[in-house]
Amino acid sequence: MLETKIFEAALAIQLPWYIVDVQFDVSSKKLDIYVDFKRGSTFPSTKAAYPDQYKVKDTLNKTWRHLNFFEHECYIHCRIPRIDLGGNKTELISPPWDGVNPGFTLLFEALVIELCAHMPIHSVCQIINESDNKIWRLLEKYVDRALESEGYSHITAVGMDETSRTKGHNYITLFVDMLKGKTVHVAEGKDHKTVSEFVDVLESHEGDRNQIKDVGCDMSPAFIKGVKASLPKANITFDKFHIVKIINHAVDQVRREEVALQPILTKARYVLLKNEKNLTKKQREKREELQLSKLNLKSIRALHMRENFQEIYKAPTQEEFETLLKQWYFWATHSRLAPMIKAAKTIKNHWAGVLEWKRSQINNGILEGLNSVVQAAKAKARGFKTFRNFRIVVFLLTGDLDFKELNPYVEIK
Repeated sequence: MLETKIFEAALAIQLPWYIVDVQFDVSSKKLDIYVDFKRGSTFPSTKAAYPDQYKVKDTLNKTWRHLNFFEHECYIHCRIPRIDLGGNKTELISPPWDGVNPGFTLLFEALVIELCAHMPIHSVCQIINESDNKIWRLLEKYVDRALESEGYSHITAVGMDETSRTKGHNYITLFVDMLKGKTVHVAEGKDHKTVSEFVDVLESHEGDRNQIKDVGCDMSPAFIKGVKASLPKANITFDKFHIVKIINHAVDQVRREEVALQPILTKARYVLLKNEKNLTKKQREKREELQLSKLNLKSIRALHMRENFQEIYKAPTQEEFETLLKQWYFWATHSRLAPMIKAAKTIKNHWAGVLEWKRSQINNGILEGLNSVVQAAKAKARGFKTFRNFRIVVFLLTGDLDFKELNPYVEIK
């Protein structure tokens, strides 16, 4: 029949497989394709110990969800042969369209993964009319199997950063390969044990803890403790982003204390916290108003300290970097602004790690970028109920995993 020949070509079905029948159910918007294999066919075993072609012993009926045919949900039904290897040993043959997850074709799974990389998983499930649990299981299989083939012997620099799974609760820690800019491990929690857990994963993938020379992180005592205990050869770099975050918090505290006496500072929080290039026209005008006022605002002094600190990172040499940092520390600690003094002393207590940035040049933008992707996904999904699901999404979006060996139709990495 012409109809079956068309679908055989569309589905790339080749001998010994062939389409027996195609049925449309207009009322339920369903397309059923029935496939069989030629009588007398033999099949090769996938096991190296059995290199020959083998006869069919019996069959098993199976069904797969395939790509929709226009508005019709499409299903492939087929008798799957079980071959006789001899010695009471048998093997069930997988047809060429068989997916990683039971009941899906490879093309359907490729579509699901592509959709899930750009949309909340629950929304994808509603579009394709499949249960959430089924799709989460599919994604987990792809992520876990792709991770099994990952090698970490090249990793010498690692970034680590925590992020919340839900608003303000249930933290996870991302460990990032700073050379390739990809997440290599996701740990539950944010204590020092997450670092030892990462090392276990690293060495199970041919990595070496003694090969890790640089670690970029914030000033978390837990991270510092974990690195010292589990990565003995690593130097810690406290990245610029987290240090500026501490100083920004101090600037905001100065503003909060001053606003009661200086109403001009009302609704000026982001006017002071944003970098000048990121200000809107209205915010830029407001900042100019604050700077030109004759009030000698403490908040403006704090802002200038923040801006000058950021300029230190443009120093051409290690020596100049340290000299400018010392000058800034003296200025901040003599500013008579308690929040700025506290921030400066926090930096002093972590002095070596702050200076280390000039040598390591660890680009915290990689961490920021990956974390922003994760946060955007969390916001779209309104949080993730379980660590398992959050881990899957993090790897799907930031793990740069290669799914081609599992499914040649998957286009994302």
